[in-house]
Amino acid sequence: MKRFIVPLFALCAAAGLAVAADVKSGLEPGESPAAFNVKDVTGPSKGTSLCYRCQYGAKPVACVFTREINDEVKSLVSGIDAKVAANKDKNMSAFLVLLTDDADAGAKQLEKLAADAKIKSVPLTVFDGKSGPGEYKIAKDAGVTVLMWNKSRVQVNHAFAPGKLTGDDVKKVVSDTSKILN
Repeated sequence: MKRFIVPLFALCAAAGLAVAADVKSGLEPGESPAAFNVKDVTGPSKGTSLCYRCQYGAKPVACVFTREINDEVKSLVSGIDAKVAANKDKNMSAFLVLLTDDADAGAKQLEKLAADAKIKSVPLTVFDGKSGPGEYKIAKDAGVTVLMWNKSRVQVNHAFAPGKLTGDDVKKVVSDTSKILN
């Protein structure tokens, strides 16, 4: 009997680790995103602090909270940038928020990202503090959290542990922008 219990326990433990790798972060669908200020690094209000949540109002919005800048994040923001440009007629907007304790170093990373990826339609911003705006419930163990809302209600939430955002994930998240374009 013990021969069967030990492998079964190992299998259950491995399955538990796979589930534990998923990150729950950010507002749930149906919740309303609150106002918060960021410093605009590359957008139309470059160099100023403002609330893009407020500025975009009830428009369809994709908001990327990230604590890391890597190739996958670059690909994600590039894909969302293309969707925003293609959906100007639907008033789609987006912004990226780098959560960091070093805003100056973060701004340099975002300027490089914007130049390298040729980002035109998505303002890249800095939030002072790795925790992010409290009302948004960004998990400490999330590297990237993507929230999408329309008419001031969250409709899409994706969260990824640090370094776990993949190319397939990027395609799925970018594809999900269609869910806010109604």
